Amino acid sequence: MEKKQLTALEASIRDQQKLIEKIYRKISRRKKGYAKDPLALESLAYQLHNLYCAFEDLFRLVADHFENHIVDQMAWHKELLNKMKLKINGIRPAFISESSYGLLNELRSFRHLFRHAYGIDLEPARIKIVLRKALALQKIYKSEISDFLKQLKPKTKR
Repeated sequence: MEKKQLTALEASIRDQQKLIEKIYRKISRRKKGYAKDPLALESLAYQLHNLYCAFEDLFRLVADHFENHIVDQMAWHKELLNKMKLKINGIRPAFISESSYGLLNELRSFRHLFRHAYGIDLEPARIKIVLRKALALQKIYKSEISDFLKQLKPKTKR
């Protein structure tokens, strides 16, 4: 990858990371007392929904920059997430680990439920599971992004 392209990609990724961190700060503020307050529960659920959307936008940046054309328009959310765990020889390293994939897949599933289940009441127990996954992801995603970017940089010869 040319230096200009790498610099542009890295800037876009770092910008999206700032948005993800902003959402994590909102989640941190909203997680207190959500189990007993329906409005707090809805607010937290909305931020968990936003968190996956922000990660998905990050994945689209990576996919758009490389080869990743999404073929199945009906299942593109799932396909995009799956592509991020793949190492594509000669093109790019994996963007996320299998561990992150599992956590993100749970968030993706919740985002779909939140967006399409208009008539249901949110359950605190379900939100607790999704929140736990989101917080586990928070501990590992930055280092995975850094590792990805390091692998893209050309190796210096000694």
